[in-house]
Amino acid sequence: MKRFLIMWLLTMHPAAAQILPAGLGSRWWRAPQISEKLALTPQQQNMMDAVFQSHRIKLIDLTAALDKEEATLEPLVSADQPDADKIRAQIVRVANARSELEKANANMLLELRLLLTPEQWRILQVGAPSKPRARRPADAVAPAPKKSR
Repeated sequence: MKRFLIMWLLTMHPAAAQILPAGLGSRWWRAPQISEKLALTPQQQNMMDAVFQSHRIKLIDLTAALDKEEATLEPLVSADQPDADKIRAQIVRVANARSELEKANANMLLELRLLLTPEQWRILQVGAPSKPRARRPADAVAPAPKKSR
């Protein structure tokens, strides 16, 4: 589960897509094809390992905090008599937890990005899989209404 979480954090979060190309996976700098293509030095790889490890525990803790806030929201919404004020307050807590996780992840990815030379960055951008299209909140709720004639 932790491995999946770290991989998801590195590849699927919107902030990640803005800093590093999508689809790289966890510890992508250790994959032989990528490290050779970018000509990463052992020193760069070791520095990337250190960045990853220095952020790992915080990311795990922030993910757990988000899970906790979402778990607290679920029964509030499912109640026979939902309390709108309590639900709205919990929605704010969920959004804040998600924001903290996004910021921590983006900062880790930025630190990784800063370890690359300009040429390595260009190669990585050109050779990476295309980024998945981010869903807008409206896409998740309902399709756009059809215009009547």
